[in-house]
Amino acid sequence: CVGRKRFLNAPLFLFCVSSPSADVPADQRTCLICGDRATGLHYGIISCEGCKGFFKRSICNKRVYRCSRDKNCEMSRKQRNRCQYCRLLKCLQMGMNRKAIREDGMPGGRNKSIGPVQITEEEIERIMSGQEFKEDAPEHTWGNNGDGYHSSPSNGVSEGNQPSPASTLSSNRSVEWNGYTAALRDQYINTSMSTHYQLLPHLFTYPAQSGLLAPQPRSIYPQSHPLVLQLVAAEDLAPLATPMLIEDGYKVTQVELFALLCRLADELLFRQISWIKKLPFFCELSIEDYTCLLSSTWQELILLSCLTIYSAQIFGDLANVTAKYTPSDDELQGFSEDGMEVMERLIYLFRKFHTLKISNEEYACMKAINFLNQDIRGLSNISQLEQLNKRYWYVCQDYTEYKYPHQPKRFPEIMMCLPEIRCIAGKLVNVPLEQLPLLFKAVLHSCKSSLTSYRTGPSPCVTTSSGN
Repeated sequence: CVGRKRFLNAPLFLFCVSSPSADVPADQRTCLICGDRATGLHYGIISCEGCKGFFKRSICNKRVYRCSRDKNCEMSRKQRNRCQYCRLLKCLQMGMNRKAIREDGMPGGRNKSIGPVQITEEEIERIMSGQEFKEDAPEHTWGNNGDGYHSSPSNGVSEGNQPSPASTLSSNRSVEWNGYTAALRDQYINTSMSTHYQLLPHLFTYPAQSGLLAPQPRSIYPQSHPLVLQLVAAEDLAPLATPMLIEDGYKVTQVELFALLCRLADELLFRQISWIKKLPFFCELSIEDYTCLLSSTWQELILLSCLTIYSAQIFGDLANVTAKYTPSDDELQGFSEDGMEVMERLIYLFRKFHTLKISNEEYACMKAINFLNQDIRGLSNISQLEQLNKRYWYVCQDYTEYKYPHQPKRFPEIMMCLPEIRCIAGKLVNVPLEQLPLLFKAVLHSCKSSLTSYRTGPSPCVTTSSGN
């Protein structure tokens, strides 16, 4: 199982698989994969919407899963989400045709006449092991951080035909250029991009360094240091004041956990408003533009802060509270595919941040860059926003190269986190409010197991560093 294998201790699914027969009415036919109610012929076989979407994401995103058991997990409506490896394996064994998936990732099959296929065990093994996708794999992938037991949620085309960060860097027809590709650099310069990825062109002007020579330490540019210090000074680094302590043995209800999440969101939003008033460029933009920017980015700002400066409390104290909440069977059964995808992406992003150990200075720059999004509709002073965005982009690049001379790819890695944060924030709105307690429990439970200490020392994701 990948990503979700530690989702919950209790079993999620219990129904057995049943196969449709020719004389069964269409509305009573069952999915050949999990036994849920089938909605039609998808990629060559009769299946439900859940298995159809899972198969499409797995193939389009080139995901490689692992099973923690014997590769023979029960596959039913209530068990299907426990092991992604066995679910994909059964999709292939039952004849789901990966060639029926449209290459552009858009809804609808590529060829409605394509039926089920029988492929050899060797072909199935090539797909399950990832050998099938290796020819298209980039030299540098976002998921290459040692998390071998879980699949990256962003190693291909994401839902809505939005390219994920790693997929925007992969092309088997381009030449490697400082970890990125010259062909894609030209592509981004000459074509328009999705709002989520407007920051990426800067990455392709990243100066190339020879792989044969060790990077040389250098001094920071004089104008960069004070700008970084000003951004850090605008941050409220004090611990969150919302109480997150609970008595031993107390059982938290869904309503209580939801109320706590709302109080936390209120406090975090208030801190973002206070932060705006302390920004060094506050007088350079109108109140209307600030209102527009905040209304469009507040979810992203909160998510970024939770993954960095407040991570010790979120993945410590809040995780302890969610552990005392036991979801009902109805909540487990009703957990949506959107919720599952957000959960996978959040867990992956947490591990990425935990590996990078973002400093307070880098966090402050990332936050300013994400906030200064000149592509939001309704802004009046777009040119000024673009200048500010570039200013702090290059300040962050300068600081990172100065502070971490032996990590030449650190700055691109950090910047590639921003599109994923925007993507997750955009998908969170599709998760029903009543599912948020379960979502947070699942994410925090999985992430907490990756950490060894929350209450002692600095935040596991944020380090403090002193510039000279």
